[in-house]
Amino acid sequence: MTHRTIPCGPDNPLRVLVVGAGSMGQQWLTTVTAAPETELAGIVDLDLDAARRSAADLGLPDLPVGSDAVAVAAGTGAQAIINVTVPVAHHPVTTAALFAGLPVLGEKPIADTLAHALSLAAASEVSGELFMVSQSRRWNPQLFALRGMLGGLGAVGTLTTEFFKAPHMGGFREEMAYPLLIDMAIHAFDSARFLLGADPVSAYCQAYNPPWSWYDGDAAASAVFEMEGGTRYAYNGSWCGPGAETSWNGVWRASGEKGSAQWDGDNEPVLVADVQPAERPRSPYSDIAGALRVFVESLRTGSVPMGEVHENTMSLAMVEAAVESARTGQRVLVDDVLDEAYATALREESRPNVRAALASWPSARGALAPQQAPPAATSA
Repeated sequence: MTHRTIPCGPDNPLRVLVVGAGSMGQQWLTTVTAAPETELAGIVDLDLDAARRSAADLGLPDLPVGSDAVAVAAGTGAQAIINVTVPVAHHPVTTAALFAGLPVLGEKPIADTLAHALSLAAASEVSGELFMVSQSRRWNPQLFALRGMLGGLGAVGTLTTEFFKAPHMGGFREEMAYPLLIDMAIHAFDSARFLLGADPVSAYCQAYNPPWSWYDGDAAASAVFEMEGGTRYAYNGSWCGPGAETSWNGVWRASGEKGSAQWDGDNEPVLVADVQPAERPRSPYSDIAGALRVFVESLRTGSVPMGEVHENTMSLAMVEAAVESARTGQRVLVDDVLDEAYATALREESRPNVRAALASWPSARGALAPQQAPPAATSA
């Protein structure tokens, strides 16, 4: 998908608003103010006192704040927004921004539902504005190295992730029905798609809540996905798993016809095979700072970044397929989940031009086909 470009970069910083002054918002505020290619134009939050405190903490007590992103952008000359609101607000905030001529860099997930994600993909098409999701772990240089190793294993039969952490975060996560699957596992699901260069075909998942859990919903899950090409991706994790905790990136293993590759999530991956890993470029970017750099670069050049809404939506489809399987106890076809979400998006869309764009799609999966191959990393 083509999108509008903006002359921006270190010599002409992009003026951005950070929308959401919660804990993740604080990280984005620090990142934006430290980056040479961006300038913080204001902070938006429904809690104006929280926005003012954030501005003061940055040493910018006179920074504009407000509760409406479009209004604050109009008053400050902001050129883009970073949407760090809670998931249920992602769709309305991002839609309003796109149609106000503001490209958006959003926190994962794209939206609270797959239907809303499809609506946002169509809204990006209609508005001509870039919507990129900060799937920040995609830019980990060690993940790029692991991907290079997989290229030397021949056919990959199995890819696995183990994830065990025990955070006490409070707030909405501890009240969700499927906190691990919905709020955390999407990182691993998205990384699996990147590593394999393949999208999901089906999902079988069991979710459960250990008796000692401090979450209201199921904080543990085991899922198996069939991926295009036949590889099985298996995820086993818990958000109430104290002791011998894994990396936040999880622990990975790929088993192929010529050997295996392993990654502990924190250190360099290891190839255990009678082959040499292919020489592949590594990402010079990392974490949310990397996502921000890529967003600005894409706005400047018109390139389609990893995390662009169409490409990233299939990661959310994996989440919804896993949740549906856990709910029903049945193997779920991802196309069935996509088709149901597409029908819902068409039925509920309130903007006629977005509904028309959705209706023009050959299918949900067809509309989400890769816009371009993942970009090769370049030197920083």
